[in-house]
Amino acid sequence: MRTVDEHLADILANVPVLPPLDLALLEAAGSVLAEPVTAPVSLPPFDNSAMDGYAVVSADVAKASEAEPAVLPVIGDIAAGDSGVTAIRPGLAARIMTGAPMPAGADAVIPVEWTDGGAATVRINRSAPPGHYIRRSGEDVRAGEIVAGPGTRLGAAQLGMLAAVGRARAVVRPKPRVVVLSTGSELREPGSELAPGQIWDSNSFMLTAAVIEAGGVGYRQTMVEDDPRKVLETLEDQLMRADALVTSGGVSMGVRDVVKEVLTGVGTVQFHKVRMRPGKPQGFGLLEGTPIFTLPGNPVSAYVSFQVFVRPALRAMQGLAPEPLPTVTAVLAEDLKSPAGLTHFLRATLAHNRGTHMQQSYTVTPAEGQGSHQLAALSSANALIVLPEDAVDVPAGSPVEVLRLPS
Repeated sequence: MRTVDEHLADILANVPVLPPLDLALLEAAGSVLAEPVTAPVSLPPFDNSAMDGYAVVSADVAKASEAEPAVLPVIGDIAAGDSGVTAIRPGLAARIMTGAPMPAGADAVIPVEWTDGGAATVRINRSAPPGHYIRRSGEDVRAGEIVAGPGTRLGAAQLGMLAAVGRARAVVRPKPRVVVLSTGSELREPGSELAPGQIWDSNSFMLTAAVIEAGGVGYRQTMVEDDPRKVLETLEDQLMRADALVTSGGVSMGVRDVVKEVLTGVGTVQFHKVRMRPGKPQGFGLLEGTPIFTLPGNPVSAYVSFQVFVRPALRAMQGLAPEPLPTVTAVLAEDLKSPAGLTHFLRATLAHNRGTHMQQSYTVTPAEGQGSHQLAALSSANALIVLPEDAVDVPAGSPVEVLRLPS
């Protein structure tokens, strides 16, 4: 058997990095930037008002108060988007809107709330220093500055930044398109009637959602019965639309483990036993150049295998560091036993404690049901305790590594 780290290393050494695409900005949402993006101009590109109010020379209002307001003639209005060159001289004011360019000569903005709101003349009741409520050119971004670098995942804020510097398109590594397929003659679609010996297919829904959580595009393929010809045909048919394939079931040692039967020796696909619980039977390889991950059929085994092996691989395909799930150290709430020689992933509930000095600490409690078929415990868990191969008896109060599951 190979270790968890050995199996993951083999996967990461063989998954291809997706080639970059030039996409329209909204089409690039969720993808990973493959180029540096620089600002062609400063942001803001010009000094502008941060408030609705009046542009003034600050010296003219230096002594303004409620008892003795400064009274200034208003020479006109400046709206956001005005392109005409405007200017004022001492002793005058201009009514100005938020985002409008500052007129030459003015060095402060008086909020309308500090005035009587006059249109021909304005009474100003408070003083303001130079620069008051002015957004200076370049105070957000300087011309030539890199606003987003390669490896940035383009979420809402990042797309907004690219649009703000005038980019309509971006060169990105796209989200991997992953086809998910469950195998098993006992499987039926949720919502259908069950005959004796049949179960509803849960793995394909769970794993497709996991692909989306990991930043990919998930396509669920209807499950396939344990027929070698149909399984291979279905997999080959999906290669045209897939950057990766994920199967569940049919990879153990049984006589009807059809995925292992049809893929052994095909492409570079190999099957191994990995020293882990749950998820010992694993397969991986390239099928006509497309990565295929063959996961166990038990739901918890399939889910844990996805998080440990497939998720980092999907990140690597996008040019990102193949990081594990977010990891914390927590205090174990109960005694645990683990089989020697296996890395053990246990479903658990992670609780955050706040210390007296605002220090973060965590307590983790293992779930009661740890069988690889017990999906209820997984669905209520928010973490996986990771016990290394040499951890056999772990007493309560011990520090343990915990993977935080996607919420």
